[in-house]
Amino acid sequence: MPQENFNDLVAFVTVAREESFTRAAVKLGVSQSALSQTVRGLEERLGLRLLTRTTRRVSPTAAGERLLQTAGPRFEEIQAELAALTEMRDKPAGTVRITAGEHAAISVLAPCLDKFLPENPDVNVEITVDYGLTDIVAERYDAGVRLGEQLAKDMIAIKIGPEMRMAVVGAPSYFRQHAWPEVPQDLTAHNCIQMRMPTHGNILQWEFEKDGHELNVRVEGQMVFNNIAMRLDAVRRGLGLAYMPDDLVAEDLARGTLIRVLDDWCAPFPGYHLYYPNRRHASPAFQLVVDALRYRG
Repeated sequence: MPQENFNDLVAFVTVAREESFTRAAVKLGVSQSALSQTVRGLEERLGLRLLTRTTRRVSPTAAGERLLQTAGPRFEEIQAELAALTEMRDKPAGTVRITAGEHAAISVLAPCLDKFLPENPDVNVEITVDYGLTDIVAERYDAGVRLGEQLAKDMIAIKIGPEMRMAVVGAPSYFRQHAWPEVPQDLTAHNCIQMRMPTHGNILQWEFEKDGHELNVRVEGQMVFNNIAMRLDAVRRGLGLAYMPDDLVAEDLARGTLIRVLDDWCAPFPGYHLYYPNRRHASPAFQLVVDALRYRG
């Protein structure tokens, strides 16, 4: 294939991976009609249909899948080598994409980036909040953040935060009307503010441990949220008990606006780690971000 048609291959690979001409056009910075013409021209030159188009999605044909599996990794290798050339620059530059849960983004990533980004104006960091166990290779993230106990064994992992503890908390106004739970099983009699995991749709179970005994409690309550801010607001207003990372409620506990219960059942567990696949040539920008996030406590 003539060299000038490599852009056609890039267009095809992007559409096939995004499964959408609209998303691919945005990613490539071209119009949807121009992108469609480019892919159609490639199909005509090859004499093969590469994509099946429907009103809902675009998917590769057998020939398209073969081309995607062959060409896609080659372009990734070229991009990695080009990124490695940035080592020759005086200042590292580029975009680093990270997927993380909401609490990790708030408590670990944001404070670090507050200092890091002004010192590195040519480095951009994109954070996607996702509670699922995202496949960072398939989704083309540079790294992800998980708790230490959830790490895949084939990934490089860097500790970026201290050990964590959860806290069961309620407002004084709530406890004026309800008895304190003495053991986790008592929570079944309480109005508990629940957390729905946005990615999988499951309700988060409250996990406890004491003297080596682990216990998961499926609580119930009138309110279910999928974010931290609304749970905090609800528990502060006395609408029920909440199960929160203790750093998020530390100030409330110190002021007495929230009360902690079942403290002896909330054991520490491994904190957040940045994880990423082993790459021969990680960009200098990525290496800077990793070093900035590394926990040194």
